[in-house]
Amino acid sequence: MATHHEQDFTASGDIPKPQTKWIWKTFFILVGLTAVEFLFAFTMDAGTLRNAIFIILTIFKAFYIVAEFMHLKHEAKALIWSILLPLALVAWLMVALLAEGSYYYDSITNYFK
Repeated sequence: MATHHEQDFTASGDIPKPQTKWIWKTFFILVGLTAVEFLFAFTMDAGTLRNAIFIILTIFKAFYIVAEFMHLKHEAKALIWSILLPLALVAWLMVALLAEGSYYYDSITNYFK
């Protein structure tokens, strides 16, 4: 039969230390990325460059959040690539569809002029 041992952390003094240093580091990195996003949002004119910078910074924040809070950075490399590669392909698909949609819209509007 299996034996079950209950652990009483208060009796042995083996309470794990809080990881406040990691939490504050993560907090300041995310605050810094958000501040850079706001800096670009309020200092640059609206356009493709500002949107591209916004998208890139947002992707960096998303990858950092996934790596830290979902513990993906501690996983096997094969699992990381099995998540990142399809995500990159979906992003490429969205860019391709936007480009094709713009071409189609331009060709239709020019045809009826």
